[in-house]
Amino acid sequence: MEKKKIKDAQGKLGVLVVGVGGAVASTFIAGTLITRKGLGIPVGSITQLATIRLGKREENRFPKIKDAVPLAKLGDIVFGGWDIFEDDVYAAARHAEVLTVEDLDKVKDELSSIKPMKAVFDQNFVKRLHGTWVKSATTKWDLVQQVREDIQKFKKDNDCARVVCIWCGSTEVFTELSKVHKTLPALEAAMKENSPEIAPSMIYAYACLAEEVPYINGAPNLTVDMPAIWDFAEQKQVPILGKDFKTGQTMLKTVLSPMIKTRMLGLSGWFSTNILGNRDGEVLDDPGSFKTKEESKLSVIDNILQPGLYPELYGNVYHKVRINYYPPRKDNKEGWDNIDIFGWLGYPMQLKVDFLCRDSILAAPLCLDLVLFTDLAHRAGMSGIQTWLSFYFKSPMHDFDHIAEHDLFIQYVKLKNTLRTMIGEETIDFID
Repeated sequence: MEKKKIKDAQGKLGVLVVGVGGAVASTFIAGTLITRKGLGIPVGSITQLATIRLGKREENRFPKIKDAVPLAKLGDIVFGGWDIFEDDVYAAARHAEVLTVEDLDKVKDELSSIKPMKAVFDQNFVKRLHGTWVKSATTKWDLVQQVREDIQKFKKDNDCARVVCIWCGSTEVFTELSKVHKTLPALEAAMKENSPEIAPSMIYAYACLAEEVPYINGAPNLTVDMPAIWDFAEQKQVPILGKDFKTGQTMLKTVLSPMIKTRMLGLSGWFSTNILGNRDGEVLDDPGSFKTKEESKLSVIDNILQPGLYPELYGNVYHKVRINYYPPRKDNKEGWDNIDIFGWLGYPMQLKVDFLCRDSILAAPLCLDLVLFTDLAHRAGMSGIQTWLSFYFKSPMHDFDHIAEHDLFIQYVKLKNTLRTMIGEETIDFID
């Protein structure tokens, strides 16, 4: 198979994070810095730890992905970003209380030197937060120009050869796809007219694409999931991807749903509830932001189970999702699922799952993988929606002509087969 032409990963890779002082971002940055000093293991990171089978199984070629694929090196990454609070990343990480002070102090100087740029903030989109380190401008179009200037300055000041942007900010209130999101001229006009349908995340995304910076949407926000941005990404030849990091409860759904379906077991109902603290829980306590997250979480089961094809098994599923803000838990989220299934002759059974996870600990390695794979895609000349990275998202982006794939294992095969294709190896169908 012909090897894809991939530009060398020479020079520094700038990683700009929206919400750089949040729990996820500060955990991701601190963990990456600790790992590259050899003081920690990047558990959960496919780019750093996973192997990839090349050729026939009997050839016994199982190199690590990072050794087989031309990814950027951790030592070449430079971090920066924006936040609605002024704290440097060390102070922010201390406040988040995800990592111990002992771990944070291993990279204290590096974290302290990462000071956020003023953020684009609109109280109408995140009701429960009150930003104090925010940009001001006459129009949203002016804010786009300010973000573009930030990117240009960061790239120049840090001598970056390339930049990738990742959204680790809060979930915005639910925004319906409307006519202002369907064409690029309409989107630009809406920004200039201060349309209430233009969210802060869209301002970042547009500015990044204008600067030919790939954009990763780690929240369920509309952001880049619209025809106007799809067109812009293709025009600029830049990758876009999202949406909403797949970490805890939804990851389990993408594992358990395929199990139920492959055994042709029936499903009557699936009740999911969560308790979490930190800034994420506080934001999701607002009904508007919860609606955005709920839409992301609810889509998984229907997509995998295909009730239209199996009405007798999945045609009448009751699916309910709840998220409850509970400050004492901080970042230590608990996701509890009650799953009512039925088997032979319709006899009922139940599954109960209690996942006591750490939200940012699960999300941090995803951020690292997504940054490195997105940079790889950009250097390989891949643009637009990166469906091969659906593995990492609750609501994988897709255009109107395609259907998203939610099955975690199918997603993983697709990811690895894309990597094989990029390096000129045969894809694997497992028939052998």
